[in-house]
Amino acid sequence: MPSATNVVDGRAIAAQIQSELAARVASLKQRGVVPGLAFVRVGEDPASKVYVGRKEKACAELGIVSETHVLPEATSEADLLTLIGKLNATAHVHGILVQAPLPKHIRESVVFATVLPTKDVDGFHPVNVGKLMLGDDTGFKPCTPAGVVELLIRSGVKTDGAEVVVLGRGNIVGKPMAAMLCQKGKAANATVTICHSATRDIKAHCRRADIIVAAMGVAEFVKADMVKPGAVIMDVGVNRVPDATSKTGTKLVGDVDFANVQPIAGRITPNPGGVGPMTIAMLLQNTVRAAEQAAS
Repeated sequence: MPSATNVVDGRAIAAQIQSELAARVASLKQRGVVPGLAFVRVGEDPASKVYVGRKEKACAELGIVSETHVLPEATSEADLLTLIGKLNATAHVHGILVQAPLPKHIRESVVFATVLPTKDVDGFHPVNVGKLMLGDDTGFKPCTPAGVVELLIRSGVKTDGAEVVVLGRGNIVGKPMAAMLCQKGKAANATVTICHSATRDIKAHCRRADIIVAAMGVAEFVKADMVKPGAVIMDVGVNRVPDATSKTGTKLVGDVDFANVQPIAGRITPNPGGVGPMTIAMLLQNTVRAAEQAAS
């Protein structure tokens, strides 16, 4: 899809990472270890079914064995925790991913904290969150912000001393994204501002940013007049909006008004085809690493 010289092709970069991972998977298999990833999905949320399906396909292509556990919507929290406990104790399962969102009667924080930190390939366990905040690279990082960092590195974007605005303060993207970029290290050392629904004059913050990471979940929120010429735009948002030309009557757009921002940006991710493929690539990378650690 991407053709303009400033459009970052997330699919191509994700394919490059998966090619690199293939050698590590082959090395593990020579030692008799096959990386294993367990998916747990509760209910029949259409988006969750699609997301898990894409992850299953990516695992199969790389040679990771995946298994998917689908539980009814009415499953109790206790029963879900029992399943996670069994997966924690299963040697051939190196990574566990519980697909969010979960039904309202199940506490996500409890579920994420029940997965063993060494199998938490989503990077949501409090131990891994704490390691991230401390700059300890022995933990697993959340896949989407880790994917953004890889896009920056492999696109030649310099973050050292850069002004970065992260739009959104969620636990999955916003907060860990800010933590990663302000650490000492590669693709970090940035000055980070987190903007959210209570921020005054978001446009002013964005206008001074060298890099904008949009993760608010508001369709095409970032407009051209919010962007400094030459700024790098990483669009994490996934929003479904009406579209009379589509067979389904809707289409997916990001948090950035791509058509109007792209001519101004120095680098910009498309949506789809930008950050999304990188999220899956980072999940695969975390799973391979978990298998390597288990085999060491």
